[in-house]
Amino acid sequence: MRNLQTHLRQLRERAEKALTVPSAFGPDFDPALYLKEATGAGTADGDLSRRMREAMLLSGFDPEERDRAGSFMQQNEEILYEEVGRAYKGQVEIMAIEKALEKYDWLWDYWWQAVPVDADKYTAYAALYQKGGYFIRILPGAQVDRPIQSCLLQSENESSQRVHNIIIAEEGSRAEIISGCTTVPQVETGMHLGISEFYIKKGAFLSFTMIHNWAEEFHVRPRSAAILEEDATFINNYLLLKPVRSLQSNPRAILRGKGARTRFNSIVYGQEDTVLDLGTVLELHAENTRGEAVSRAAADGRSRIMMRGKLVASSNTAQALLECKGILLSPNTEMAAIPELEVLGAPRADLSHEAAVGPISREAVEYLMARGLTEEEATSLLLQGFMKVGITGLPEILEKAVDEMTETISMGTL
Repeated sequence: MRNLQTHLRQLRERAEKALTVPSAFGPDFDPALYLKEATGAGTADGDLSRRMREAMLLSGFDPEERDRAGSFMQQNEEILYEEVGRAYKGQVEIMAIEKALEKYDWLWDYWWQAVPVDADKYTAYAALYQKGGYFIRILPGAQVDRPIQSCLLQSENESSQRVHNIIIAEEGSRAEIISGCTTVPQVETGMHLGISEFYIKKGAFLSFTMIHNWAEEFHVRPRSAAILEEDATFINNYLLLKPVRSLQSNPRAILRGKGARTRFNSIVYGQEDTVLDLGTVLELHAENTRGEAVSRAAADGRSRIMMRGKLVASSNTAQALLECKGILLSPNTEMAAIPELEVLGAPRADLSHEAAVGPISREAVEYLMARGLTEEEATSLLLQGFMKVGITGLPEILEKAVDEMTETISMGTL
């Protein structure tokens, strides 16, 4: 990039001006409260405690790297591990983002290009106080048949992570990434600011599954965006299975290339006093682009869930569907589904939405009971059908966690 120092100075100036700008959606908090210096990563990789390993597994990360093409792990601010499997050398690159920026001058051309640095105070703090994050690149034409995995772990109370990730799927490549963000059990409160920028090149396919397992008093503000070129495909899966103090996210996919495809799947379970404000923005700007955003939410306890979705089309041949559905499991919970469709000079674009919020259908439960199921079995079966939205390739421990969550929910509704 020309005039790199000028560019970086301009980014910093924009971030500084945004330090007091709240997010357009969701609850507000002061990130400065969590900017204390980390005291150290603690245990080394070979010495990870049983509880830490369990937390990693429940975020989709296998410390033994069984059936994995490569791995990245960051604990607090320290990079513990970055490695590509021997069979995938020359097909995949994995390294700390700082190391990648030193290695590749061209990578600065991607830095803060998909996500605006001054979107709000959370992007600003992530930019000004960034420590770590990963660079994953799938090389041109590579067909990676095993998942790549990453884990961002926080093991200190009242700590924060401010990471910036860049993922590039080069032309004609194909890969799957499973990324987990989690805490160890003794951590109660903290902050996570995660910037993730995806660049899906011509004819590439990337599936990205994000699993969040936070502590009950954590504030989480992921900021992500994907830019898709011609005939590119991006699948984004998101799971939240545990309570969190507040989480606000509104990932964006920008379909710039002809024939680009994207699908976003979300499964979230609001418990206790959790506040979730989650959305998806799909922008279809090129010919024959297609998009889907499917959300499933179950709200229990005193949780509050906002499900947002926005489809934007500026091509007459664009098609997209937005589907937001929520189940209320407690009289004390709150939920809202807010779909938005926008067409820009493309009167033949085809955008549609489905939104529903309500309890489990009593008629459906009684229908299944009339065919021999118990009430518990009928409720569990309906919840399983409701919560599964086509997320494939999950590790066995995560599939089990989703099933256990469904069983727990069904027991609580009886």
